[in-house]
Amino acid sequence: MIQPPASPSVQQDGAPHKFFPTGQALPFFLVTALFFLWGIPHNLNDVLIRQFMKSFEISRFQAGLVQSAFYMGYFLLSMPAALFMRRYSYKAGLVTGLLFYSAGTLLFYPAAMAGRYGFFLGALFVIASGLAFLETGANPFIAQLGDPATSERRLNFSQAFNPIGAITGALVGTVFIFSGIELNPAQIEAMKTAGTYDAYLRHETMRVLTPYLVLGCVAFCWAMVMLRTRFPVIAAEVAGNTHKSSLRQLFRHRHFVLAVVTMFFYNGAQVGTWSYFIQYVQDYTHQPEKFAGYFLTGTLAAFMLGRFSSTWLMQYIRPNVLMGSYALINLGLVGIGVALPGWIGLWSIFLTSFFMSLMFPTIFALGLKQLGPDTKLGGSMIVMGIAGGAVFTPLMGLVAVHSMALAMLVPLSCYAVIAYFGFIGSRVRPAR
Repeated sequence: MIQPPASPSVQQDGAPHKFFPTGQALPFFLVTALFFLWGIPHNLNDVLIRQFMKSFEISRFQAGLVQSAFYMGYFLLSMPAALFMRRYSYKAGLVTGLLFYSAGTLLFYPAAMAGRYGFFLGALFVIASGLAFLETGANPFIAQLGDPATSERRLNFSQAFNPIGAITGALVGTVFIFSGIELNPAQIEAMKTAGTYDAYLRHETMRVLTPYLVLGCVAFCWAMVMLRTRFPVIAAEVAGNTHKSSLRQLFRHRHFVLAVVTMFFYNGAQVGTWSYFIQYVQDYTHQPEKFAGYFLTGTLAAFMLGRFSSTWLMQYIRPNVLMGSYALINLGLVGIGVALPGWIGLWSIFLTSFFMSLMFPTIFALGLKQLGPDTKLGGSMIVMGIAGGAVFTPLMGLVAVHSMALAMLVPLSCYAVIAYFGFIGSRVRPAR
């Protein structure tokens, strides 16, 4: 008699797969909290783009360079981070990342004092360099901390705290960075005549300072706590110390290569959508910036709900199938946002966050399957795919000069790539 396939949540002998490693509660908690901490600066960027357009009087394309500077930090530091952690440990890499993170936020002070846009871009690059260490280490650490059969669920659970950080970042930015003062051309001319316009611009620039200084202090304190905590030894980490990883070896795994490419397109879709969401709201509903900022917070809440719900659904639906299905749904939703700009299009773009929520951790976990001691190097290369945010965001800014709705065609094309990876490209095949 043919036996039915085992449920994703149980082993062949009927025993449940362990989701959480016994006796490792504190390291699991400390690393999971990092997903929250790096979510905050990611979505503070969405507020910064709008704020810098106002305080530095720059175009949408120039403001999009916020994301270029940020995600180039990921691209350039992910591989060094992996090599550093292979030589030392996950713990050493995570503490180093937090220290970079803290240093970058503190650089906002001299940038604000100088009032130079380029200085802010440099500070964002340093922050992202720290986050490259955190994401390169935290994602594979969580994926390997327990039963391999539950790696996607475990990573989705930890990643579910990332949107909570994203919501916090958008909310903090809306409340403490946006002043709510939006001047029309006549008011600007009047202030220039009165000699008060430069003081207004400086005041708007200084509003970004306090949230980042507080964030830097939190990151530094968390680094000190992790430094004093004993971390478990990961089996693949030990093997990686004696095994010499090579790009040639990694590129033999077709599913891994496609995961890197898919991550590039996914992050382009996510970062591009959120970066210009406030502008989409203002262009087609003519609402003030604070209203748009709260609406951004709402779409991030939908993202969080999607993370938790997809973690539960993966007990019954294969992760790759669920992700592919969600990508197809987003193709339709973004299409509506392009064809029907306004409140209907706005709500459609709003809902894409729910369905994109499972994509990052699922792409990551599927890409790391069966890499063994090459996992660290492989993880760093998948994180390098995050550079898609540096490419697609300014590209959307160029199109948005003519139409914000047409700019959404950029993330629409990205979801087609994600759907292919989910249904076809993620299948693990023998290394070539």
